[in-house]
Amino acid sequence: MFLSVFDLFKIGIGPSSSHTMGPMTAAARFLDEIASGDWPRPAGARVARIAVSLHGSLAYTGIGHGTDRAVVLGLAGNTPTTVDPDTVDAILADIAAEKRVRPDGHGPYRFDPAVDLVMDRKTPLAGHANGMAFNALDADDRVLLRRIYYSIGGGFVVSDEELQRMQSRSEPEAGPAVPYPFRNAAEMLAMAATSGLSIAEMKRANEETQSSPAELDERLDAIWDAMRSCIDRGLSQDGVMPGGLKVRRRAKMLNERMQNDWKENRPNPLLANDWLSVYAMAVNEENAAGGRVVTAPTNGAAGVVPAVIRYWTHFFPEAGREDIRTFLLTAAAVGGIIKHNASISGAEVGCQGEVGSASAMAAAGLAAVMGGTPEQIENAAEIALEHHLGMTCDPVGGLVQVPCIERNALGAVKAVTAASLAIKGDGQHFVPLDAAIETMRQTGLDMNEKYKETSLGGLAVNVVEC
Repeated sequence: MFLSVFDLFKIGIGPSSSHTMGPMTAAARFLDEIASGDWPRPAGARVARIAVSLHGSLAYTGIGHGTDRAVVLGLAGNTPTTVDPDTVDAILADIAAEKRVRPDGHGPYRFDPAVDLVMDRKTPLAGHANGMAFNALDADDRVLLRRIYYSIGGGFVVSDEELQRMQSRSEPEAGPAVPYPFRNAAEMLAMAATSGLSIAEMKRANEETQSSPAELDERLDAIWDAMRSCIDRGLSQDGVMPGGLKVRRRAKMLNERMQNDWKENRPNPLLANDWLSVYAMAVNEENAAGGRVVTAPTNGAAGVVPAVIRYWTHFFPEAGREDIRTFLLTAAAVGGIIKHNASISGAEVGCQGEVGSASAMAAAGLAAVMGGTPEQIENAAEIALEHHLGMTCDPVGGLVQVPCIERNALGAVKAVTAASLAIKGDGQHFVPLDAAIETMRQTGLDMNEKYKETSLGGLAVNVVEC
């Protein structure tokens, strides 16, 4: 089993990997299919109009998560990686006024967001909670091409046919051949013991079947540079976040207060926790504002891994680029196991699959750069994940703000605590990581749908929006 580090860490925009980046990617895929011409239609028929419907969780919380905006941007030819967050409002305003999209390589298509983008809360699509239907119509409004896509978490998008193939296979698709194809934590530890390599070294060997060592390092460095830039921007911004809840940014104010305390040598027994929290909140405030972020493994959990890395480089100034690469590779190894055997999607398993997975990944990465053995790293990931089991996804107002921003702060704190506990042990522990992952999967299956990113339960209905 191979899932690249760059499948889990993807540079994009906020506020949600499944509700923003996924739908934008789906729209781009639909445009590609239109352009390919590889689909049946009457002779001479041409696409004149596009219409889209959003279903399930995308319909319930799509406005708060920016799904409507993402679809429009995608139909205009943008992708999560290339779109400039500072130009988004202008692009959307132009399309709303003209009622057309003009993606490169296509003729203009009629598309009125107020009419042609429907939030359908009554008709769930069978494959997944995050379903979208795209329709290409001719000048007489006859449907020429219809495609259904599902955003399955972390920015991953599959078509209806691809999802059916995935579900019909008795075994998951093997993927490319790699030297260390571990499918679970037990296999990962066994391969580490046999090879004498660390988890990061095995992950690096797998990645180098897809790219050169220099290319791999360059791309890993770009991931960290994007994460660090997101933290820095989050620490420099203030004001009210968009969406209507009138939640104010706090990271800048907290950072300035802590910097002053630091300069004046004021004692603070909670200093480490405070720095972790402010770094994580900076990222997720940027995410909530639609800024540039990195899925880690999702946007809703994007603050945990960067916060822990920044914490490590803050308190251990000797930490260098190679340590950060080790951290990211180790975290991705754990994240790949979780995604392969359970889920990283809040719409599938609740927030345990997002912040819980991120905390496990961060704990593993930190244990690795602290010199942990593979067994201690696996233990760190298990501790962090175990103490997020059962966590629901219940965003107030459908926005990735409350409780999401603070949850990232606490996820980072748990990650550091888990790594510290594991490093002080010998790697032997009672609950295996694989058992925690399977528990998360089962808990997600049992969880009521109203607690899975629909804003129909939990804090979303018990907090008055004002």
